[in-house]
Amino acid sequence: MMLEACVLAILARQDSYGYELTNGIKALMEISESTLYPILRRLRREGLLETYDMACQGRNRRYYRLTEAGRSRNELYLSKWRYYRTLLDQILEGQPAVVIGRQDTEK
Repeated sequence: MMLEACVLAILARQDSYGYELTNGIKALMEISESTLYPILRRLRREGLLETYDMACQGRNRRYYRLTEAGRSRNELYLSKWRYYRTLLDQILEGQPAVVIGRQDTEK
């Protein structure tokens, strides 16, 4: 899920092609193109991405862009990330973790 979230977040900023996506994600984690392309194909099959080709130096590059469903999924991942980041910040800073949206039934 983390890799999928990274792909969607990058594509939320701008359309990109596979090699460019791989290099962008490599800045964060070890990944190869052979790892990324199956994820791109799956996201496309699920309707989260669409593709188009553009000529570049005599060759076609396949670009990926988010669909509306992809934008919605990206927003969901961002929301989850913010929630868990808040919890982790509280724990790492020595504060009691306050779980938002959950009532504590033990007293």
